Amino acid sequence: MTDSGKRAGNRHERGGKNERGERPRNQPPEGKPGPLPQSDSAAQDRIRRHDRIESVEAVQGKRIDRDRWRDEWRKRREDRHDRDDGTVVKEIDNRVIVKYGDNIYVDNRGTNRRLERHARDSYVEELPDGFSRYTIVKDDGARVVTIRNADGDIVRRSRIMPDNREIVLYYVPEDDYGNIRRGYVDAGADLPPLVLDIPANQYILDAQSAEPDDYYTYLDAPPVEPVERIYSVDEVVHSARIRDKVRRVDLDTITFDTGSAEIGENQVDKLEALGDAINRILKDNPAETFLIEGHTDAVGSDESNLVLSDERAQSVAEALTSVFNIPAENLTTQGYGEEYLKIDTEDANRENRRVAVRRITPLVAPVASAQ
Repeated sequence: MTDSGKRAGNRHERGGKNERGERPRNQPPEGKPGPLPQSDSAAQDRIRRHDRIESVEAVQGKRIDRDRWRDEWRKRREDRHDRDDGTVVKEIDNRVIVKYGDNIYVDNRGTNRRLERHARDSYVEELPDGFSRYTIVKDDGARVVTIRNADGDIVRRSRIMPDNREIVLYYVPEDDYGNIRRGYVDAGADLPPLVLDIPANQYILDAQSAEPDDYYTYLDAPPVEPVERIYSVDEVVHSARIRDKVRRVDLDTITFDTGSAEIGENQVDKLEALGDAINRILKDNPAETFLIEGHTDAVGSDESNLVLSDERAQSVAEALTSVFNIPAENLTTQGYGEEYLKIDTEDANRENRRVAVRRITPLVAPVASAQ
């Protein structure tokens, strides 16, 4: 049995756009606003309903050597970057730094180490059309199953419980496989600017001034505009325009020392309100996905800042799992380096060394129509 997620309904930043055509992050965009969707389902109203989702394990696969698959996948990823006019600058600790034009990105999709913690087994299967299926078997018998297309994009991920109940975390319908933007082409580049008629403080939660219940209110809220189609998680993490469809929590109560991704023991308690909110949301719907974004200040090279910011996002995800028992597969991470400074300065600044959190479920999976 599959569960595509049952959601209940409820709820930028410097002016102009950056050189990639993305709207920066610190003030509401200008223009004529549309009505706010009142639920995840309402936000997906334009998307064709998929009443029955076939199990992620339905297609017969052929087991292959995991190390060989990783080597082949890495080569395929490099070929993909070359084909899309990208250049692999360097690889650091399973993170690939890729340059497209004047922009660089960190690609961390080649590692499952955070998901593999406390796993008793894992294996890879070849599927038709160059797809692959990676299965991680947890200590309790639950299976986390991820399907990638021939280009390495994640198109499906499910958690299959020991009783074989399937919880669908990511699901790009087959009809949309051809719409997935390859490489680092912005999936939201063709969309008009996002416009809102709500104050910035109702769109972005500043954790410094937040009450514990505010985390739940912001993260449980539906998108602020319609969702055109289901996006791959790779498209979401590489498009500011797509991410801006959902509210954000600026977790600036957690900051980092210069050059460090460690969360001090004195800061772990500051994650409690976030951990409680996520667990509360997961209790209602275990199919939720949360994106944790890592950021740095402007000190250091672009490459080192990208890796450091990605490590910071991973550190917060690890803490949420180890301290607050949030399943690792419900959290995805991405580092953005110094691209989105909160304080516009080239100097060392603790407020810029931070993370942010969004609930991206309605962007990466179909939701139930009954709310």
